[in-house]
Amino acid sequence: MTRRIAILGATGSIGTSALDLIERSPELFSISAVTAATKVADLADIARRSRSALAVIGDERLLPELRERLAGTGCRAEGGRSALVAAAAAEADLVIGAIVGCAGLEPVMAAVEAGRTVALANKEALVTAGALMTEAAKASGATILPVDSEHNAIFQCLACSRGGDVSRIILTASGGPFRTASSEMMASATPSQAIAHPTWSMGAKISVDSATLMNKGLELIEAHFLFGLPSQQIDILIHPRSVIHSLVEFVDGSVLAQLGSPDMRIPIAYALAWPKRMPTPAERLDLAAIGSLAFESPDDRRFPALRLARQALEAGGAAPIVLNAANEVAVDAFLAGAIPFPAIAATVADALDRSRDSTPLSIADVLEIDRATRSRVGAAMKASCA
Repeated sequence: MTRRIAILGATGSIGTSALDLIERSPELFSISAVTAATKVADLADIARRSRSALAVIGDERLLPELRERLAGTGCRAEGGRSALVAAAAAEADLVIGAIVGCAGLEPVMAAVEAGRTVALANKEALVTAGALMTEAAKASGATILPVDSEHNAIFQCLACSRGGDVSRIILTASGGPFRTASSEMMASATPSQAIAHPTWSMGAKISVDSATLMNKGLELIEAHFLFGLPSQQIDILIHPRSVIHSLVEFVDGSVLAQLGSPDMRIPIAYALAWPKRMPTPAERLDLAAIGSLAFESPDDRRFPALRLARQALEAGGAAPIVLNAANEVAVDAFLAGAIPFPAIAATVADALDRSRDSTPLSIADVLEIDRATRSRVGAAMKASCA
């Protein structure tokens, strides 16, 4: 039997990589649903090519165009937030959650509450609503499979172990484009310099997060909820070659690492075929050619985002939501040339200092805290620039 796959966020990098793998193994998979926010032409093309039963466009104003493009295909076209949530909860063997940002929260939660197996690529889901998501998964019997390369690596290393055997997990980071830069150089860094990632090909926002190391801070929070370990058992290690994607240390002193080329199709394939494996076209490692693997400890003086993320994790409640929202506003401002690079972390620190202690009890609460934080941070930026 083929495995039915629903792809939430089919036009993004994770979605298109998943489709590439699925198209290479049509005997293993079929597509039950694909969604996109606004890229209606791309979504229609994907729906046609994959013979998806359902296509959903998030912007309901584009639904007439989607229906016109899919006329005669047999693919049902729907639009709007409620349709996205319904698609996420519909019958499928695997739901790939790849909608970027808080827009993915409600659909991912719907899939979890429906007891689906969810391949999660949306960082915000666990960063902002980790406790809610994991409790919902326990209640429904849903399985959450990590797609981020670091968490997928840890998941692979843990495959043959018991939870009590783990001493710590170690997330690796490339160090980004400013790994060896001085504080003075970073103070004058431009957006084009910040998005020039030395290893991975990523979008502008996540590339800036890699430059500040906030990306690794967000992954620290994700790892806590995925693997149930406290902050003190999760470490960060700089590994510029991005060959070792993460490591797990066990109580007997053994350390397991997952290695691979920096190709997101490897962790996506592991989630698609889990608990089995499937072939990928990813470049194979030539360890002799690589020669050596270097490591460094992160410098949280030059990269305070790591410290802020750990602070937010340990504070709990609304703090991770505030961290994520303030960072997104600050990164947008930096990319627009409105603030200097060091002001990203400074903006997040200020938002955390000003946040009120509260615990979200629903996704609606999470979204309200996110909205209020963005409004507050945006207003503070405008006031400082006036």
